[in-house]
Amino acid sequence: MRTGWLCNLIAASLAAQTLPGTKPLTRTGDLAMEMVASMDRYLMERLAQSPSGRTAPGPGSQEELKRLIGLVDRAVPFDSPAVDATLDRDEKAAAGPNYDVLLVRWPALEGIDGEGLLLRPRGVPPRAYVVALPDADWTPEMLAGLAPGIPARQQFARRLAESGCMVLVPALIDRADTHSGNPAIRYTNQPHREFVHRMAYEMGRHIIGYEVRKVMAAVDWFAKLPKKPVLVAGYGEGGLIAQFAAAVDPRIDRVLVSGYFAPRESVWKEPIYRNVWSQLLRFGDAEIAAMIAPRKLIVEVSGHPAVAGPPPERNGRRGAASGGISTPDPAAVRAEVRRAKGYGAQVDLVDGGPGSDAALAALLGTRPVPLGAPPAWIGPPRNASGRQERRLNQMIAFTQRLMRHSEFERKAFLSKVDSTSAAKLESTIEPFRKHFWEEVQGRMPPAEHPLEAQSRLIYDEPQYRGYEIVIPVWGPVYAYGILLVPKDLKPGERRPVVVCQHGLEGRPQDVIAPKDERTAVVYKRFGAELAQRGYIVFAPQNPYIGTETFRVLMRKANPLKLSLYSFIIGQHSRILDWLETVPYVDKQRIGFYGLSYGGKTAMRVPSIETRYALSICSGDFNEWIRKVVSVDYPFSYMFTQEYDMLEFNTGQTYNYYEMAMLIAPRPFMVERGHADGVGIDEWVSEEYAKVRRFYTYLGVPQRTTIEYFPGPHQIHGAGTYEFIDQHLAWNPSSR
Repeated sequence: MRTGWLCNLIAASLAAQTLPGTKPLTRTGDLAMEMVASMDRYLMERLAQSPSGRTAPGPGSQEELKRLIGLVDRAVPFDSPAVDATLDRDEKAAAGPNYDVLLVRWPALEGIDGEGLLLRPRGVPPRAYVVALPDADWTPEMLAGLAPGIPARQQFARRLAESGCMVLVPALIDRADTHSGNPAIRYTNQPHREFVHRMAYEMGRHIIGYEVRKVMAAVDWFAKLPKKPVLVAGYGEGGLIAQFAAAVDPRIDRVLVSGYFAPRESVWKEPIYRNVWSQLLRFGDAEIAAMIAPRKLIVEVSGHPAVAGPPPERNGRRGAASGGISTPDPAAVRAEVRRAKGYGAQVDLVDGGPGSDAALAALLGTRPVPLGAPPAWIGPPRNASGRQERRLNQMIAFTQRLMRHSEFERKAFLSKVDSTSAAKLESTIEPFRKHFWEEVQGRMPPAEHPLEAQSRLIYDEPQYRGYEIVIPVWGPVYAYGILLVPKDLKPGERRPVVVCQHGLEGRPQDVIAPKDERTAVVYKRFGAELAQRGYIVFAPQNPYIGTETFRVLMRKANPLKLSLYSFIIGQHSRILDWLETVPYVDKQRIGFYGLSYGGKTAMRVPSIETRYALSICSGDFNEWIRKVVSVDYPFSYMFTQEYDMLEFNTGQTYNYYEMAMLIAPRPFMVERGHADGVGIDEWVSEEYAKVRRFYTYLGVPQRTTIEYFPGPHQIHGAGTYEFIDQHLAWNPSSR
């Protein structure tokens, strides 16, 4: 009897602590960090399963791969490489036993040249034309035997030349950080390859594509010469470039890949400049090998370049993404080769390297000649110290030019949107909303779990109660947040909801009852303020918390055609599903208000989730593409650790104006502090002017506004509250 009484008491107590219609929330611990961890587990499982979802490459695969590595720009035609020579220097820079060495340049893209060495047979026609690609941290001179650093037997450019081939050795962008930055602002510790990758990725380009184009330009030249076999050989990063080049250029007859070929499901551990959007949905190394077939691929099982990570932080240099390179288990390499052969790929597997006799014999079709005497400089050694900086600056200039011209690309991309009326907008904008979701942000599958929320009371204030809410979504992943319910709700009444979104490293509590004064100043308790004004408030937990813990999610998600916002969009959709079931919620009047990273969410989620009746972007609205790509402004993400902000090809498709087009004709507002360091008023005003014009053409100019205030990066909470009152049709003073 006493036991029954106690059970009833516990049940009554739990009921009092639980929101009606939900189950008791008994989960303990840090719900925010556990949510991030659940996403990590989900992505790790998806990565492990990704090979089983791939199929043999078919028609269109080559063009798709070109697009993913940014190989989309027109090549520059040329007759032959230019030779570095002056009046006081012969064009021959060095000579080997049976070949001459020339310093050469050749155009690849408008403003981007290849540069390196040409090893040309002396007095006899070449037996083959070869592009020999060193690892990123090897120079062409090292691969040719003109500089120390590589054992003689691994100098495969020299060995191929000794065997009668004409060999072109391009210089790759290296992993040093010497020039990664702007001397007028600061330098970073990003490897040169990462520095290019960050800006290029946003513009739908990639350092892989830039360097593959240099190889293809060399093949263009070879095609003008007397017909001979065209071969490509590479080690490390050079092996990566060789493999992609052979997959997209059928003129390459055979390819040798050393120190690179492997399963790619752990690419997130590697340097970020190997990150390719959606690659693992279609293309592991086995599938790329299948694209080379019926031509021969020689995979050399050798040690990979040892890269512990980016250069160390020092003297203000910081901001690089983590990631290194280590040699995989040879058994894993062999397993990937077996997968490739299952597609019909013609793969020879050899041990040694890099550039072992067996590998070179497979590439040439005959054994290489015995190692001869090394080449020697003719006169003083040629200084190639400026070559790396030249190559890097060309890629930077090319990408910055893309950024400056991108407004016209976006205008052309969205040219079919009809803004003459709200009705015509709705009939023409939907394909772009779908594209933004699926191709830019990445679309998660529908929720896997029933719509069953769990709750517990955490706030009991004079004007409202607050409940922690957990809603399962996919596998181990759940949505988490805090619901504030005003106490003066009348029976049968339905009220508007404002979703209040925290910023970077924030939590739902920060917008309601922050634990420190600094957070209180930034957020001004705007969630609690809106609840006190009579609104129902939901404050979601977004996963951008935990520094590198959450940023690495982007690395795991991108190869699966997902991003951090894939999760956020799906979670918000599930939150809206649930809010629509709450009896006192007016599902037609749910607004969104976010600060900082929450402002980024205010641009991206309502662009896709049309059930949000309005959106307010605070402390973030910007000329977004310049913000991410420019190297001329100190607040650019090119100089910071926010690599999680990279979105493939956004520069050519959706700046913040274009995202606002996806939100229209629903009400949209920008809140901007003059002293907010995320940007400058000039950028914000320029981008917002396009939004204002668009709403005016739609015939609804009253549905958008911007409020400037003399303050820093924080909620202002003046005009925004009026905007919410007006457009959610709610008058708190009438309560």
